[in-house]
Amino acid sequence: MSDKTGLAPFARGLADLGFHLLSTGGTARALEAEGLPVSQVSEITGFPEMLDGRVKTLHPRVHGGILARRDKPDHLASLAEHGIPLIDLVVVNLYPFAKAAADPSTTVPGLIEQVDIGGPGMVRAAAKNFRDVLVLVDPADYPRVLEALAAGAVPQALRFELARKAFAHTGAYDQMIASELAHVTMSDEGGTRIPTADREPFPEAVTRSLSRIRTLRYGENPHQPAAWYADGPTGFGNVTIHQGKELSFTNLLDLDAAARIVLEFTEPAASVIKHTNPCGVATGTDAADAYVRAREADPLSAFGGIIGLNRAIDVATAEAIVTTFIEAVVAPSVEPAALAVLSRKANLRVVTADFAALASADALEWRSILGATLVQQRDRVIEASQPWSAESAGLRVVTKRQPTAEEWQALRFAWRVCAHVKSNTILFASADRTLGVGAGQMSRVDSVKVAMMKAGEGNLKGSVVASDAFFPFRDGLDAIAAAGATAVVQPGGSVRDEEVIAAADEHGIAMVFTGRRHFRH
Repeated sequence: MSDKTGLAPFARGLADLGFHLLSTGGTARALEAEGLPVSQVSEITGFPEMLDGRVKTLHPRVHGGILARRDKPDHLASLAEHGIPLIDLVVVNLYPFAKAAADPSTTVPGLIEQVDIGGPGMVRAAAKNFRDVLVLVDPADYPRVLEALAAGAVPQALRFELARKAFAHTGAYDQMIASELAHVTMSDEGGTRIPTADREPFPEAVTRSLSRIRTLRYGENPHQPAAWYADGPTGFGNVTIHQGKELSFTNLLDLDAAARIVLEFTEPAASVIKHTNPCGVATGTDAADAYVRAREADPLSAFGGIIGLNRAIDVATAEAIVTTFIEAVVAPSVEPAALAVLSRKANLRVVTADFAALASADALEWRSILGATLVQQRDRVIEASQPWSAESAGLRVVTKRQPTAEEWQALRFAWRVCAHVKSNTILFASADRTLGVGAGQMSRVDSVKVAMMKAGEGNLKGSVVASDAFFPFRDGLDAIAAAGATAVVQPGGSVRDEEVIAAADEHGIAMVFTGRRHFRH
């Protein structure tokens, strides 16, 4: 038992029910320290623990007692002939391989020593013989198993559920070992672990272990069954839901989109999402200020939206949120007094997550297509992580006019948000708020028209524009100039770049090339 959570009360409950406790070294000593009677495995096998503990449970007197079928007279006769006692319940936590792997100082030999051999063997044996033997790998299951045993019988449905969980546990353990050892180089001189930053992101074979958090009411539409799975213990695999209706499939997609945007900012920021696209994003003096400004960027679309905040929800922010209909909000935390305010909207889903974990979530993203899976590295707007200027690395002012200091600030803001909008994207912004967002159009000119319509006539004078990819023709540039924009940021790279640059110069617009595009499909 590497994880001894709840072990003592569970073992005491078993002893009170008449079970004879049998254990190995450290776990046996822990039970003895609790005053519980326990026998060492070596007393049953007749062999001491050997080879630095590598061999202790790998013995017929252990596995025979687990694997013997009680409905087979010949099995029972064989046990009796060799004096092997029946084992009715197996409780195992495997060696903490994940903990060792997470420590960069763990050497390859140290990693190998954390590969459990006997534990998975006992777990699989007990799970195979689930009709007669109970198997537990999760301390959370201790109470209900004790309750069932005290009632006199453990239902086969529960036995089978625990067996399935056990097989999933050993499967995930083996997958974790295989994945980690894929990042080890071996030579005659020894093994070396490849640092995380230098690892091959796309190995030849990948096995993922997902844990179901819950089934969902339905997927994108009522006729589509759906479920929510954790891809590890962080991010949206480990959130706290404080109140509200059950989260839906689309709620979770929108919460993810909302969090991704506000994670781009260190200052207080808020995003309001509809169908994974932002209808408003803003920074502010605090969370409440940022939220109100983001909501007012497109108040019509914000109705029924999803909110992302990169600051704790305080009372002032909660008061602002409950003034309109909002489906859900995600933030790093929520103050108790703010929860009392949010509870006025009983259906509002309030979710908190570890934003540091969200920011450092798995560098790979997965998407299913028919009969296959696509994997890519997560898109990060690293070129906008620092304030922009004419000297910023990777940036190139291609027009006669340089951006002003205020335009630089607005361009950086717009570029960080633009990367999270569905392509084709045109986004008008000021230095700290979106003004109009044109998302997901088949033509970039149409995206300009949608963004202008969202902003309203006459509201874009002096704005800046971000385009997630290059302008293929000058017509898009002419349209944003007509709307009143004075500066634009785009990746560049079109065969007609010179034509677009000339158009910008004609309109007196400052244009910046990033050399990096941010499509989002």
